[in-house]
Amino acid sequence: MPIVDMPLEELRRYPGRTSAPADFDTFWDKSLREQAAVDPQVELREAKFQTPFAQCFDLYFTGVKGARIYAKYVRPVNAAAPHPAVLKFHGYTGDCGDWNELLPYAAAGMSIAAMDCRGQGGRSEDVGGVRGNTHHGHIIRGLAEMDPEKLLFRDIFLDSAQLARVVMGSDEVDADRVGAFGGSQGGALTLACASLVPQIRIAAPMYPFLCDYRRVWDMDLDVDAYAELKEYFRHFDPRHEQEQAIFGMLDYIDLQFLASRIRAQLTMFTGLMDNICPPSTQFAAYNKMVCKKNVVLYPDFGHEWLPDALDMTYQLMLAL
Repeated sequence: MPIVDMPLEELRRYPGRTSAPADFDTFWDKSLREQAAVDPQVELREAKFQTPFAQCFDLYFTGVKGARIYAKYVRPVNAAAPHPAVLKFHGYTGDCGDWNELLPYAAAGMSIAAMDCRGQGGRSEDVGGVRGNTHHGHIIRGLAEMDPEKLLFRDIFLDSAQLARVVMGSDEVDADRVGAFGGSQGGALTLACASLVPQIRIAAPMYPFLCDYRRVWDMDLDVDAYAELKEYFRHFDPRHEQEQAIFGMLDYIDLQFLASRIRAQLTMFTGLMDNICPPSTQFAAYNKMVCKKNVVLYPDFGHEWLPDALDMTYQLMLAL
């Protein structure tokens, strides 16, 4: 069959193109302490959308640097407490979706929260100098300052951990029975959340984004989701005089280096024809995981709807 990346046997051995910064763990441990010190100031507002079997809420909480983050939160009406919960993360520049997408989990007796990423297509704030949405350019936000604490995706990763903290702290939720899932950027944030909150029990990332930036560059796939990498060089480093330093900064938000922290039971869904988030970049993270893990392969599919993947994800979460 045709391939867009390495043969499968090489994918299963692929170690990634770069190494983690020497202070990577120190950086993320410090970042987690910053996040833990933030008072989330949780606010639940009854949503206009309601059903007979579930209560729907607009959930707001505070993330690092003072941003107010929005999530849809649904809890079952008649489920015993404490009960399991699920976290759902969306694709790049999108939002948390419609209420009806969350209802199957509530019908199964689980609470579910779906977060808007700060500054993208939903209601969460990007407070990095402006109010409201910034929508694109989030990979490169902060690169010019050459300080990993200024990278926007660092803050978004921490938002995913803060969401887990908020949900796990709810009276109705069993903090030891929480899962996470999402596709593309949502898959990336599933990895980030499970890495930064090792209590996450089940994780189901679909073709995760934000892994192995150097490999994307080497494959000349700095287009579509990764196009801002090329645009950054064209505008701010046209002769690539700072190339090593720029990729060194991106290493701090490269999920392959957080993946070894995951303790969840993890199932990854990967299309082997994916030329948006190449399979090798996904395997760079997967191969570093030491948790119980499995990858479900779709040989003829790219970065698109994967048949049965969401059904399988739902069934995985039923085991919480």
